[in-house]
Amino acid sequence: MILTVFRLAKFCNSTQNRVESIEFIRFSLRAQGNLDRMGSSDFYASPCFVAATATALPPHVITRDDVKYYMGRVFEIPERRLEAMMSIVDNAQVHQRHVIFPIDYTVEPRSLEKTNQEYMEHAIQLGQSAAEQCLERAGMRADEIDLIITVSCTGFMIPSLDAHLINRMGFRSNVRRMPFTELGCAAGAMAMGRASDYLQAYPGGNVLIISVELPSLTFQRKDISQANLISSILFGDGAAAVIISGKPNGRNPRILTSETYTFPDSLGAMGFDLKDSGFHILLSKDVPEMIGAKIEGLVDGFLSRHGQSRENIRGWILHPGGSRLLCNVQEALGLNNCDTKPSWDILGNVGNLSSATILFILQEWLEKRPLKKDEIAMAAAFGPGFSAEFLLLQWN
Repeated sequence: MILTVFRLAKFCNSTQNRVESIEFIRFSLRAQGNLDRMGSSDFYASPCFVAATATALPPHVITRDDVKYYMGRVFEIPERRLEAMMSIVDNAQVHQRHVIFPIDYTVEPRSLEKTNQEYMEHAIQLGQSAAEQCLERAGMRADEIDLIITVSCTGFMIPSLDAHLINRMGFRSNVRRMPFTELGCAAGAMAMGRASDYLQAYPGGNVLIISVELPSLTFQRKDISQANLISSILFGDGAAAVIISGKPNGRNPRILTSETYTFPDSLGAMGFDLKDSGFHILLSKDVPEMIGAKIEGLVDGFLSRHGQSRENIRGWILHPGGSRLLCNVQEALGLNNCDTKPSWDILGNVGNLSSATILFILQEWLEKRPLKKDEIAMAAAFGPGFSAEFLLLQWN
């Protein structure tokens, strides 16, 4: 507690508006008192709030009927297997997805050089769109951001996305940069955790997270592995942004804590093979069962370490992965489709957006299912490693 006051006082001395700074200290001390009454000393000492979120989607849409029409025409698979894939399409609960190109072009083979050029162009466009909307929603300027975290696993670019946006959007020359590239579907949640960690060292700062994923560019027409066929049903393109701030902003939630868990001996569960033809997805059929078998113990352990239990959780912000994975998680945690409706809605309307998915789902909760003051939500996402990221959020 003394350390928290010292950090806040130090932040105060560097701030011109001393009245605003004093109010910030008062608010933070009240918040710290609320956390103390909740019985946990492991929450972040310096406050970190979700200041705003925003999303961006490309113009072209692939529907479930499109997938059925093209599946047998694009992939050279036997009729019996095609029938089985049609059943998977029906049960995937993905009604439509957005992609950066029309479907006829999306399914055409292209070189890695070509698809990566397309990735760079469209990642910059979508990332900038999401970032600009997020700043506007937060009532902030680009030069007020202290750290940019960019997240993507579906393409490759050096300099990274953040460097391009610094030049295009007017960020400060001394803004800190942290690109994440190999964390897959877990990266959006991990970025929120690392942003919160940063704000413990620099209280009162602002962190902009930008996630851009373009899985349609990893489409492999000649790869008839089950992993590739499943990915052609699940994944869509999109971008999301979120600002995590050390200063309270409206009624949006505060991030209380975060943890990472990596499953032992699970390297082959999920990832990409990079070949001459591009990115080839690796996706073990056992992932839903692996998560389903461990999620109850992981969640209960995470909550108990922070003085909570499942009975205290009023919102479940869950990355769905796919319908089978989400069903397994629900069953293990005693949840139903109503408890996780935002996850199902995002899966159905835009598909699995890899790292951006959890940020889309967070926005659904903020806009359509906001919790009451002091109520707590848990967020969880899973990705290559194989790893899980957990967060606790408390509504203001």
